Amino acid sequence: MNVGKQIRTIRESKGISQSWLAKNAGISQPALCQIERGTKNPSLQIGAELARLLDCTVEDLLAEE
Repeated sequence: MNVGKQIRTIRESKGISQSWLAKNAGISQPALCQIERGTKNPSLQIGAELARLLDCTVEDLLAEE
């Protein structure tokens, strides 16, 4: 399961920039980049906030391709 890949896929499909998403989620852009690359996992709170901003569920972020 690659949460970061799902975040990137959903973010890009909605035309949301990485910098906008990071800023509004309260994390740095480099931190979001690490999450999307899979080198860092988001906390449950950050995952929930990313899901809210991406207008999806946490389960959508955890979905297998």
